[in-house]
Amino acid sequence: MTRECASPAPGAGAPLSGSVLAEAAVVFAMVLSIHAAVWDRYSWCAVALAVQAFYVQYKWDRLLQQGSAVFQFRMSANSGLLPASMVMPLLGLVMKERCQAAENPYFERFGVVVAATGMAVALFSSVLALGITRPVPTNTCVISGLAGGVIIYIMKHSLSVGEVIEVLEVLLIFVYLNMILLCLLPRCFTPGEALLVLGGISFVLNQLIKRSLTVVESQGDPVDFFLLVVVVGMVLMGIFFSALFVFMDSATWASSIFFHLMTCVLGLGVVLPWLHRLIRRNPLLWLLQFLFQTDTRIYLLAYWSLLATLACLVVLYQNAKRSSESKKHQAPTVARKYFHFIVVATYVPGIIFDRPLLYVAAAVCLAVFIFLEYVRYFRIKPLGHTLRSLLSLFLDERDSGPLILTHIYLLLGMSLPIWLVPRPCTQKGSLGGARALVPYAGVLAVGVGDTVASIFGSTIGEIRWPGTKKTFEGTMTSIFAQIISVALILIFDSGVDLNYSYAWILGSISTVSLLEAYTTQIDNLLLPLYLLILLMA
Repeated sequence: MTRECASPAPGAGAPLSGSVLAEAAVVFAMVLSIHAAVWDRYSWCAVALAVQAFYVQYKWDRLLQQGSAVFQFRMSANSGLLPASMVMPLLGLVMKERCQAAENPYFERFGVVVAATGMAVALFSSVLALGITRPVPTNTCVISGLAGGVIIYIMKHSLSVGEVIEVLEVLLIFVYLNMILLCLLPRCFTPGEALLVLGGISFVLNQLIKRSLTVVESQGDPVDFFLLVVVVGMVLMGIFFSALFVFMDSATWASSIFFHLMTCVLGLGVVLPWLHRLIRRNPLLWLLQFLFQTDTRIYLLAYWSLLATLACLVVLYQNAKRSSESKKHQAPTVARKYFHFIVVATYVPGIIFDRPLLYVAAAVCLAVFIFLEYVRYFRIKPLGHTLRSLLSLFLDERDSGPLILTHIYLLLGMSLPIWLVPRPCTQKGSLGGARALVPYAGVLAVGVGDTVASIFGSTIGEIRWPGTKKTFEGTMTSIFAQIISVALILIFDSGVDLNYSYAWILGSISTVSLLEAYTTQIDNLLLPLYLLILLMA
């Protein structure tokens, strides 16, 4: 569905510029919408950041086309700096507004820190691009310098000393993760995707370190600590094994046994004690008690187990079909979207009946997905080669690097709307109206919208959006399907009350659908985040 990158050309007028301009127009529309809804000094900073990111994005695109970027990025897309740069700042802004309405000053300041951190890592990516561009782009440097100066001045007078230190800590972690992971994982990310993914991981790692150092008896929710430890633990495990297998062959039985033993050592000797320190109880006993606390949770777990079995059967069936049809090397679009339907069937009951269980189950599933990807990537026996064969059928142009990330992005896109909204800020009616659909942002944008757009666009679509392979018919059916889904949510979820905010919902869905039509970034990750931001605003 994404368009191939143009051949290297030194000029700014690249063939991708038409779709990039359209994508930028959609992003600016969302930024201005949030600015109009928030209208404070931080939202003005977001507008300034968007302007400078728009100009710097062209420098990144030119670096990618010339092969002059510092790292090896994914080449089947543009840099994506503008849409990625705005996610964390806009998320922080709407989080601040919602927590201010809920009269929760702690999370209100947390939202400001999220926004400031997002702006800091985005400015770093811009400075990196300008620093390696030759000749030095004077005009873009001036624009970026002015925007950065305004942002730094306002943040300097808005953040406390502790908050400034926290932002700088995240920025430092982000710089080191960029150097480590982008060297270890060539062609897995565009600059924008690296900014978004590594920026998020850096923020999570800093939060875990901060809470570990200031932990107090009964402070915080165990499910929040569980997510933080799972994400950081899996990332650190990947870095450890990547460094280790530089010096030994990972495909041998000896290395495979060592991998499994070290996984147990890291899990039992590092992750579990770390989690025990945070939640002040046995993590395994807490998890078992949490999962089987009510009959509803038992029924949901049994239902999800059936769906997981169905997903495995789909993989096996498609591979058996490939074996009988030797000319067919890739699964068709409809076959790949089976998993989107399965994920929708997984998440909707969880959102309706037990969101805390879905929160924890999604974190467990993320850990399992990442662990299996390590097994596949390092060719760990006995499943490594089998997973390589089974999953190769579902590759697309976005899986051009050594890792297969699309299924992990799908899980993240569905889960982030559940994970990111601070639960203390959902009290006092602060999630009424369109905000009541925030937990469903992943279901609507990816599970329904992207799936329907892909299926109908590839089967009946004829009128293409200028500069892309996406079709007008796919986008229109996507919007219609999401509207129908909202109506079904109103019927089956009694906790959703839209309070006549239908125009904002329709505008949000339409805007995100247009972004899906023009973006060349990972839509499974980008679309739910923007729909989440618009619905929260």
